[in-house]
Amino acid sequence: MARVAVTRTEVGDRFPLYADPDTGTWRTTARGSWTGGFWAGLLWLRARYTGDAADRAAARACTARLAGWAEADTAARGLIFWYGTALADDDLGLRDRAARACLDAFAPKLGLVPWGSAFGGPRLTARVDGVPGMVPLLATADPEAALSHLRRHVDLCLGTRPPRWSWRHDPGAGWAACADPPSGWNRGKAWLLLSLAEAAPLTGGDEFRDHVGRLLTKHLVPPADSAHPGGPRDTSTAAITALALLGLGHRDRAVAILKALVDSHLTDDGRLLDGCYDLTAGTAVRHELIWGDFFLAYALAVLTDLGGQDIRPDPSAAPAAPPR
Repeated sequence: MARVAVTRTEVGDRFPLYADPDTGTWRTTARGSWTGGFWAGLLWLRARYTGDAADRAAARACTARLAGWAEADTAARGLIFWYGTALADDDLGLRDRAARACLDAFAPKLGLVPWGSAFGGPRLTARVDGVPGMVPLLATADPEAALSHLRRHVDLCLGTRPPRWSWRHDPGAGWAACADPPSGWNRGKAWLLLSLAEAAPLTGGDEFRDHVGRLLTKHLVPPADSAHPGGPRDTSTAAITALALLGLGHRDRAVAILKALVDSHLTDDGRLLDGCYDLTAGTAVRHELIWGDFFLAYALAVLTDLGGQDIRPDPSAAPAAPPR
């Protein structure tokens, strides 16, 4: 939480993406890209932790800056708006707005919300990183659509051996696997595992539990790519996995992962290092990643009940309000 305050001072109205492991200096973006919700989520965690009005105001202002993504054509809206608003005291109506926009984008014949065109590339694509966050976000508007979105991705991603994390749909030829991300990408496993945990509170969400074992690795902190076991590890994958396991009731394994992260990869000033943004491109392969920080902080907050209250939002608890 102290690191969040330092980052806030450094980045101002911009969004942190990844930080140099030696200096701690952040690479930032103006609009947040697909990671903006994690920064908003960290600010809301700090506001809950301190109870300070200034921290709450900073979190609310950051959430407001995400508004431009609500109608963007991308399934990454799950990452942006679920994690950016699920912990918020005031989400400015953005969660409902984004959920209904995602429902409008749902393609019944494909059974999912397509990855979309906002980040370039073919619109009719299914990517595993378009599932976490999207499942609980979409569930606030239509739980059946949320389960369909997850089911389609599970069928595609785990329907081959080894798994494939991205698929392109051709109206004439159907689905075809894409080469990128590579099948050994362990964050793909973590994203899908988190999605299973997020579906668990939904009626019928336990249908996916048989897939849990296949999505775990033998490593507490796995390599970024299983095809390169001697290459960089990815602490963000481990942090995502820990939060997912807490949601699935596997507390002992989650605690072991968190202990490994805190003991071996967390600096005294609160930076989770050894995150790997993109091994293939050689981008930020041993860095502090904003989503790594978020999922570590979130998992620790869940583990400790952050002030004695269960902070895990339940997407099945109440439907979204009617559009205003």
